Formats: sequence, C-alpha cells, structure tokens
Amino acid sequence: MTKYQTYLIDLDGTMYRGKEKIPEAQDFVKRLNDQNVQYYFLTNNTTQTPEQVANNLSKNHQIIASPEQVITPSLATAGYIKNMFGDEITEHSAYVIGEFGLKSAIFNTGIQLNEVDPDVVIVGLDYDVTYHKFELATLAIKRGAFFIGTNADTNLPNERGLVPGAGSVISLVETAVQHKAKYIGKPEADIVDFAAAYKGFDPSQAVMVGDNYNTDIKCGLNAGLDTLLVYTGVSTHEDIVKQSRKPTYQIESLADWDVE
Repeated sequence: MTKYQTYLIDLDGTMYRGKEKIPEAQDFVKRLNDQNVQYYFLTNNTTQTPEQVANNLSKNHQIIASPEQVITPSLATAGYIKNMFGDEITEHSAYVIGEFGLKSAIFNTGIQLNEVDPDVVIVGLDYDVTYHKFELATLAIKRGAFFIGTNADTNLPNERGLVPGAGSVISLVETAVQHKAKYIGKPEADIVDFAAAYKGFDPSQAVMVGDNYNTDIKCGLNAGLDTLLVYTGVSTHEDIVKQSRKPTYQIESLADWDVE
C-alpha cells in the first residue's frame, strides 16, 4: 500500500450523508492529522462557501476542517473564468444559476452580473430554481454566452435518500440549448488541476477518496491519481463489477484504511 502525501476527500456519502454522521469519518481524519498527512476536502457542493463547509464538518460532524482545506467547483469555476478573461475580467459579465456559495465565488472575481447578454452562463445546484431562471440562461446561451456547468452529479446522498443534484439542473439547460456544458467539477480533471495549482501539492503523490464511482473515482482516474472507493454512499459492488477501469482500492468503511 502506497503512503500518500495528500488525500483529496469527498464529502457527501464519504464524510456524512446529509445530516447523518458516518462514524468512521471522524476517526479517519483524526488519523490523517495524527500522521501529519495533508488533506483537502474536494467536494462537488457549490451551494456553500468553504467557510460554511468547514463549519458544518467541525460543528455537526466533529471532523477537523478549516476553510483553507475546502476545494469546491465554485472556486475552480472562478479560477477558470479568471483564466478566460485575465486582467479584463471586470469588463466581462456572467449570469449564474446557483446558491450563495457559487455566486459569491464568481462575482468576487470582479465579473459583472448580466441577465440578458452575458459572456458566460454558469449553472449549478439551485434549491429555488425556476422556469424564469432557466429561460434567462437558455436565451443567453442561444445568444452566444459560453456555457459552464459546475458538476455533473445527477443525485446527492442525504438522510432522505438520493435527491437531485446539480447535474439534473444543468441537464435541463443542456436540453434547451441542445449542447453540453463545459464541466469543471468532478469527474473532470479540471478541479484537480485547479486544486494542485492552488494548494501546491504533487498530484502524483495524491489519492482521491470517495463513494461515487461516476464522480469521485472517475475524477481521480481522469486526473491520473490513485483512487480509494468507500462503500458508504452512492456506488455499490454491483456497479463496480461493470466498470472496465477499477478504483485502485475498494473498502467497505474508512475504518478499513491504514493511513500510515
């Protein structure tokens, strides 16, 4: 078993299930800390800021976390549009479907809000999404706006079951405009590339940890990382049997993994 310098850890289904604790997660992170192993929470959650994510981990799940350890598609998307527009970003505009976590990251770049003819349309999970929002996004993309989707998660695991995720929202816009979005979050390698550049770790010495083959594990595979699948969330043994590309490791619980 390889000793990794950096762990990239998923949240929903790996650290918790909605409001439900995963008891082994707290001990797993504690063992990483005890061994002075670097770790980041690489989540597809765009609804919250890194501060809110870290607070939820610390207060509600007793998992050691700081905002600096949280990487979201919101941050990665903000980084992507900074690269798109460079120093002229304040002269460009965006329309965003999403919650505060996404909107704050995007508009903190200095890009301007524009609901009619923006340069870019960014779509993520929005708990209050409406037909009007879909209409604005669709018309803007039809007028030529670049279309970005935060992540392709069709479902999210929580205490009630598998609820709709950002991918479900984005797919409606994709259907309306008849072309695919540029995705940033897992399973795309973009978010790992952003995280490595942002935090300065070596991807060849990192491992991706998650419960969802189609997002977490495929992200690691696409980025050339080793992967650790834990069966506490979305993917099942039956799902993995069907895959030609297997995770590097598979475990029933984080308690089964030795970080030393």
